[in-house]
Amino acid sequence: MNTKPIIALTMGDPAGVGPELCLRMLVDKDVRSYSIPVIFGDAGLLRRVAPLVRLRLPREVIPLDHFQKASIKEPTLVNIPCPDMGSVAPGRVSPACGAAAYRCLETAILEAMAGRVNAIATAPLNKEALSLAGISEPGHTEILARLTNSPRPCMMLASEKITTSLVTTHTSLASVPGKLSIETILNVIRLTAETMERLRRKSPNLVVCGLNPHSGEHGLFGDEEQRLIQPAIAQARAEGFSVEGPLPPDTAFLPDRMARTSAYICMYHDQGLIPFKMLAFESGVNITLGLPVTRTSPDHGTAFDIAWKGLANPGSMRQAILYAVQLSR
Repeated sequence: MNTKPIIALTMGDPAGVGPELCLRMLVDKDVRSYSIPVIFGDAGLLRRVAPLVRLRLPREVIPLDHFQKASIKEPTLVNIPCPDMGSVAPGRVSPACGAAAYRCLETAILEAMAGRVNAIATAPLNKEALSLAGISEPGHTEILARLTNSPRPCMMLASEKITTSLVTTHTSLASVPGKLSIETILNVIRLTAETMERLRRKSPNLVVCGLNPHSGEHGLFGDEEQRLIQPAIAQARAEGFSVEGPLPPDTAFLPDRMARTSAYICMYHDQGLIPFKMLAFESGVNITLGLPVTRTSPDHGTAFDIAWKGLANPGSMRQAILYAVQLSR
């Protein structure tokens, strides 16, 4: 048996920095020390990108059916042939790129569900390209939820500086209050506490943010805190979790508070992402909780402006793989 976990790297949108990042991870010292990275991507596309970013394809390039029967002991490229890759141009949104990103992701998920890889680290995809390809889900989290039959996934953004988990994700601000419930908030608290204990090896101190200004000011600016957030916190405390809140979001992220907080529970996307990206844009990792498989991703987009130029910063992708190694164990 392998002593190192096999981590599937999906190439993401072919027109973005994903192909370069995946190739970089195959030769990254830290990644190779702790895992066996395996790219799931189109070999022809990666052959085009490799010389442009001054990298090489791995020695092992195999079709999917060979991978399913092989004993993988070194960095490998699993060839997932995708249509129209010869016409892909860097930095250009296209349905072919959306379809390719989805196909590689779907294949990696199925391999993880079958136990042939230990975790998935996904390179960035483009939501517009996904839509043009006819994919109804807006991003990785929703696709993973459907393909793994997971009704309550949770998006966590993790780093050494700050960690935030989101109760709602890719939805309009106007729809957020209607998507909140005691059970959804409690679910995110439980998942976050469990994951932080696995990552940090100690019981976490969690802070739950309010939805409204001043956390509703006792119902003056909204009653979601009283009806939904406070009961969820009370139940979490009854289950033994260390939880504070609901705190007003405009003071929850002050330095003194952050120093004693393991992770924040945020009610909507930008509430958690704005402070997170200000502090950890280059090193942050997106972790999907509530799945039967381990999935991580760098916390940045496709960076079309620098695609195929050898300029992609590998820090977030490297950290995503290292978190995947921790969680897969």
